[in-house]
Amino acid sequence: MTTIRLKPLSVNDSYQGRRFSTPELKDFKDICRMLLPKDLKVPEGKLEIYYQFGFSSKMSDWDNPIKAFQDVLAEFYGFNDNIVYRGIGEKIDVEKGKEFIKFKIKSYGKKNGKIEWDF
Repeated sequence: MTTIRLKPLSVNDSYQGRRFSTPELKDFKDICRMLLPKDLKVPEGKLEIYYQFGFSSKMSDWDNPIKAFQDVLAEFYGFNDNIVYRGIGEKIDVEKGKEFIKFKIKSYGKKNGKIEWDF
């Protein structure tokens, strides 16, 4: 693993001035609130989240939707996203009209010395 001794730059420190939510973000959040399962139980303590995004455009960056969607998850399920200690993102190519978001939230930690995902 390569290490660079540099403080990571946050989204908040990356832009000057105030950022305003777009109408698209408001619509996205509203739709997510309708579609997210109401009975999902978020574990206490530090979290890991696995994201899988189905994009119909091969030009889409795999990591672009993480912040907006994670903010929706945190607000909807009542946790602060600063307790997310591990995130894994995956981009899947799909046909237009078959886009999707999959996610799994679990307690942060290792079993038998390995990170395990059962997606």
